[in-house]
Amino acid sequence: MELEEFDADKYKGRAVREMHPEEQPREKLLKYGPESLSTPELLAILLRTGSKGMNVVDMSRALLDKFQGLRNLSKQDWQALKVIPGIAKVKALTLEAVFELTRRIQMESLGDEIKITTPEMAAAYFMPRLRDLKHEEFYVAFLNNSKILTGYKKISSGGSTATVVEPAEVIRQAVLNQANSILLVHNHPSGYLEASQADIQLTKRLRDAGNLLGIPVVDHIIIAGDGYISLRNKNILK
Repeated sequence: MELEEFDADKYKGRAVREMHPEEQPREKLLKYGPESLSTPELLAILLRTGSKGMNVVDMSRALLDKFQGLRNLSKQDWQALKVIPGIAKVKALTLEAVFELTRRIQMESLGDEIKITTPEMAAAYFMPRLRDLKHEEFYVAFLNNSKILTGYKKISSGGSTATVVEPAEVIRQAVLNQANSILLVHNHPSGYLEASQADIQLTKRLRDAGNLLGIPVVDHIIIAGDGYISLRNKNILK
C-alpha cells in the first residue's frame, strides 16, 4: 500500500470547542450512544486532543485517509502512526493497544474452552492474530485428547516472505506442554494462498517426528489475509 504525502492544510477546521455541543464526539456518545458516531469521531475519543490548527476529529480523519481506512490503520505499529502531525508517542501507543485488544476480543469470542476439530475452527481462532501481520510468524498449538486447545506457542518470527522453524523446538514445546496432538499455524503476509515447497517439507518433517513420539500433527493451517488453506485437506498430512 502506497501512502500519499500528508497535506495538513486539507484537514484544518474548527476547534472541537467551537462545535455545537451535539456535534462534539463525547457529547454525541453520551446522548445517542456509540452507534451514532462516525469512525473518525470514535477515533477522536481515543485520541482525546488535536494539534495546533487541526482538531481531533480532523486528525482522526487524516489518519483514516492516510492509511486508506480503518482496516489498514489497525495493521500499523505505533511508529507508523506518528506520520500525522500531533500523533505523538502516547496517542500512537493508545491506538496500537486498542487494535490489539480488538484482535484478542475476536480470539476470545469463541469461548473459554476452544475445541478445534476442523480447519474452519482453527482459522477462526488464529486469523485475528495473524492475518494483518507484515511479517511471517509460526505457531504450534497444543490439543488434548478431546481436541481442546490447551495453549499455543510462537516458534519463530521472520521477514515478509519466510521464517525459520526448527522442528526440534516444535516437538520440544509439544512435550513440555503435554500435548496429545499439535496444530501448526503460520501466515503468508504476501496474501499468497498456496503452500510453498518449504511449507510442505516442514509439515512432513514435523508429521514424522510427531508420529515417532505419539504426538500427531492434526493439521497445518496457512493464513493469508482473510483466507486460509489446510494442508490436511490437501492430503499432505496423510
